[in-house]
Amino acid sequence: MVKLSVVVLTKNEEACIAECLESVKWAPEIIVVDDESTDRTVEIARQYTDKVFFRKMDIEGKHRNWAYAQARNPWVLSLDADETVTPELKIEIEKSLTSEEFVAYDIPLRNYIGNYWVKHGGWYPASKLRLFKKDKFRYEEAEVHPRAFSDGPCGHLKADIIHKGYPDLEHFLASVNRQSTLEAKKWINIGRKMTLGWATWRALDRFFRRYLRKKAYKDGMYGFIIAFFDSLYQILSYAKFREMQNKNK
Repeated sequence: MVKLSVVVLTKNEEACIAECLESVKWAPEIIVVDDESTDRTVEIARQYTDKVFFRKMDIEGKHRNWAYAQARNPWVLSLDADETVTPELKIEIEKSLTSEEFVAYDIPLRNYIGNYWVKHGGWYPASKLRLFKKDKFRYEEAEVHPRAFSDGPCGHLKADIIHKGYPDLEHFLASVNRQSTLEAKKWINIGRKMTLGWATWRALDRFFRRYLRKKAYKDGMYGFIIAFFDSLYQILSYAKFREMQNKNK
């Protein structure tokens, strides 16, 4: 038997949690860590597992590390509620865990906006460390975009995790708004210095790097929106940073 625990973090995910858990029902253990959902997320999750834990999200990296610590098996597959495992990835995971060569594996993410698979602009394969030995892996305990660290060599899987994180552009923009707030808070907390000129330069650099160097233009309208929102993220983060500074005076 594969010694694997699948860990899924949730927060009001009734629209997608069933599809996520259905894709990993073959796993020996499924763990759901819920952040005070007010919809049917927990009810649906309990149809797939009795390992449903409750913890309010504080710092993302800390929250994830706590969730992985609940796993009883040595290997953990980390999924978000809007992600699913393909049958090809299932087979590849089972084969990979019979080897002792690596302590972690990164997995390609096939990202969608609505029904559109974004293939360029750095959105694919966009591999992330998602499969790891829990005693050889940890997240930086940062509030936004925590870095992942593995204590040993990392392998690379070829099959995809399907990520349908943005049902439409409205949800994508909401994510940019939310993440830029967290980024501004991070800058405040670490005492970072940021000027309008530097923020403007980074915004322009983000756009052209995403649109031209990473060839987002090949995705047409979606590619332009992705590059534009990437640039907007930097400007919003700066504006919120300055607002927070003024409130703290």
